[in-house]
Amino acid sequence: MFWKIVLAVAVIWIALAVVGALTKALFSILVISAVVFGLYLLFKAMSGSGDKSDVTRR
Repeated sequence: MFWKIVLAVAVIWIALAVVGALTKALFSILVISAVVFGLYLLFKAMSGSGDKSDVTRR
């Protein structure tokens, strides 16, 4: 019984470590993509093209 508990704790610990690493990586990707998208929208808003349509509708 003791070894089953130790094994369950080890499996849960490994699962949480994997989920934590994936969350950290995905959060980094989310932040980078949000910055790039914001810079893109800023560039489109500041560009002097003759098109006067809303940049968020394209």
